[in-house]
Amino acid sequence: MKRTLIRAGAVTPAWRMSLRRIHALVLRHTYLLSKSWPRLVSMTYYPTVTMVLWAFVTQYLAPTNDFLRDAPGFFIGAVLLWDVLFRGQLGVSLTFFEELYARNLGNLFVSPLRPWELIAGQLTMSVIRTLIGVGGATLFAWLLFEYSLFKLGFPLLAFFVNLLITGWAIGLMVSGMVLRWGLGAEELAWAAIFLLAPVSGVYYPIGVLPDWLQTMAAGVPASYVFEGMRAVLIHGRFEFELFWTALAINAVYLLLGCLAYFAALRYAREHGMLLQMGE
Repeated sequence: MKRTLIRAGAVTPAWRMSLRRIHALVLRHTYLLSKSWPRLVSMTYYPTVTMVLWAFVTQYLAPTNDFLRDAPGFFIGAVLLWDVLFRGQLGVSLTFFEELYARNLGNLFVSPLRPWELIAGQLTMSVIRTLIGVGGATLFAWLLFEYSLFKLGFPLLAFFVNLLITGWAIGLMVSGMVLRWGLGAEELAWAAIFLLAPVSGVYYPIGVLPDWLQTMAAGVPASYVFEGMRAVLIHGRFEFELFWTALAINAVYLLLGCLAYFAALRYAREHGMLLQMGE
């Protein structure tokens, strides 16, 4: 019994130290955001402008389109949910790039910070960045067009979680590629997510795609999310099967993203790249 208590007491401080290190990393990047208004503006600018454009397209087409009359705000909701995926991925990638630009990776990894703690900090910052970016666009959607994404209710949380996890997985893979091949691969952070757009069915059903693209879409979690969104908006029902399928695929993607990140980190350490990376 005494040995068990000693072990339990030894574990607790280790977890506390891990939480403190993650908290310190998150605070560092939170301060960067809070002290830089251009960063905050850029995070809300793109999703807001895209939402406004699609909202005006919807208003223009709605009088002549039965589908848009039956599912008001369809394009606005699709844009906002797509940006959850985009901002989730960028939140992971850009947090990592900030450390690269500052030539701070070497400092991080000579500290007690563990790789999984760095990942936890990146994922936390991804949530914060996504809430700021998509939250601003959601506010403008309500102010300008009286459309509230929250009227989706519980399905909104399910969609948000799945899209965010997909963004995390891609962001970790991109971070690993940049760690392995240097900042020459940085453009992947902006381009990788758009490779999924045609097979995600953001603005159209997956059924309109050619058969070979539908096969590819079956392996993309976002395609199940947007099919689920259409089921809620058009038929008023939440498809649990689509939710669980997306979640299962996301679990595999997130595991692969973490493994790729750890492998790239191990390679960078073995080849002395952590101290050489920067602008």
